[in-house]
Amino acid sequence: MWTPHQPDGPGGYERHALHRGERIWPETNCYVDLWIEALHARGLDPLAMLGFTVTQDFEGDQFTFFKVPLEDLETLYGLRVQELAIYDSVEAHVAEQLGRGRDGGLVLVEVDGFHLPDTRGTSYGTTHVKTTVGIVRIDPAAGHMDYFHNAGFYRLDGADYQGVAAAAAGPLFPYVEFVKAGAPPLGGRALVGASLDLMRRHLARRPAGNPVTAWREAFPEHLDRLLSRPMEYFHLYAFNVLRQLGANFELLGAHVGWLDGPVEAVEACRSIAEGAKAMQFQLARTVARRKAPDLTESFDRLERGYDTVLGALARRYG
Repeated sequence: MWTPHQPDGPGGYERHALHRGERIWPETNCYVDLWIEALHARGLDPLAMLGFTVTQDFEGDQFTFFKVPLEDLETLYGLRVQELAIYDSVEAHVAEQLGRGRDGGLVLVEVDGFHLPDTRGTSYGTTHVKTTVGIVRIDPAAGHMDYFHNAGFYRLDGADYQGVAAAAAGPLFPYVEFVKAGAPPLGGRALVGASLDLMRRHLARRPAGNPVTAWREAFPEHLDRLLSRPMEYFHLYAFNVLRQLGANFELLGAHVGWLDGPVEAVEACRSIAEGAKAMQFQLARTVARRKAPDLTESFDRLERGYDTVLGALARRYG
């Protein structure tokens, strides 16, 4: 089951430690956060899957929107994720998959965050934005569903449910995936060993150079755009650049700690996460005041942190 804490709904659900306590980035991105909680609810350890974060790169206008590779989910947890073709209503297809009674049933659907009350203060009722939810229970007749999203587990009903259903009805169907269990999940030493193997594999795919350096070189052009556009653009930029960088490395630090890896890598990951958060505040003030900042020390800190992390991991696992 995906919801062991409360079979009848989200009430009383306890988030994973990655979404509790003193986190620098309490939320990362909708896809990874969803998987952290879905695995946790199933009694599996999401810390084992985070080695892929070493592959993050600078993509010219953003840092890689990091997503756990589907093959890693199958290797570690025996979960197979496949695209679900939509030719009837999304509700009908989701209900069909969840009603089959197979172990591992979970359906991931792209929805409009405008209709999700758990995004209150960001997109709920104000902004139309694509986001992914993991549905574990749906009742189209009653008009409600239970789902994982970001850092929590929620119920959607009433007008909000109808809004999500109407948006998913077209004119273009959303992207949908479904999950089913294959092999039994790994545990104990086997889980750690498989995670180490994945870390080595992902290290071989890491960027050839320092992606922070590449961002630094592109930043003057980015800054011109930030200073010429409204604050709404800054929030989009911050999510796709600063949050993706900082949250990625906060998760990598947690993973390296779980592996009992190099302490200097864990500490440098935290430095990157903190540095990205500090730079976000600096840039917010910059956009508000329309005055270019001196970010030399900030970029220096992030570049050093990256070299320390990847150097330590390559020496230990590469």
